[in-house]
Amino acid sequence: MPQLSRRSLGVLAAATSSLAPSLAWAQGSAPSGDPRLGPRAIGRADAPVTVIEFFSLTCGHCAAFHNTNWTRVKAELVDTGRIRFVWRDFPLDAIALAAACVARSLPEERYGPFIGTLFQTQDRWAFQQGRQMEELARMAALAGLDRKGFDAAAADEGLRRGILEQRLAAEREFRISATPSFAFNGRMQSGNMGFDQFVDLVQQAPKS
Repeated sequence: MPQLSRRSLGVLAAATSSLAPSLAWAQGSAPSGDPRLGPRAIGRADAPVTVIEFFSLTCGHCAAFHNTNWTRVKAELVDTGRIRFVWRDFPLDAIALAAACVARSLPEERYGPFIGTLFQTQDRWAFQQGRQMEELARMAALAGLDRKGFDAAAADEGLRRGILEQRLAAEREFRISATPSFAFNGRMQSGNMGFDQFVDLVQQAPKS
């Protein structure tokens, strides 16, 4: 699983200016009132366990978790009301940050399916040196975002800053050191895992 570094954070921070970390997102509100930065989640709000995933769209281990486990997690845990699943952007590089901006610029109901598509096709867009943005634009077009909307989303400094603020807040609050990382009612676990281990962690989650 990719380990975080001061260098990776510095590279991302250089993409924006005047970062001011905020914990507003953790309380269910969007920084600066921008609805694009609000929670992205699936499942019953009153589920007994809330699982928060901190992920980067260019992280191979994040893609492996999604591509191997997500269908069962959704069918057996989310759809049955056992968990609420929350996605938290934790970009590790500039391409992941751009992809997060694009995903959050789509209608909220398209967010989950779009990031699922990006994980399933990660080799097609994330690692094509010099062509990442073109390939990402193609994926966005399939999700209904035209090129003008794509370019605006990818270049939106306020949105980029907000996503990085959320990353900084998550790093400080949850002490994240790798992606993917998961909070099971606040209890942290890092790294890719199989479905059975995921279920065990749901069952062991502190009860609120």
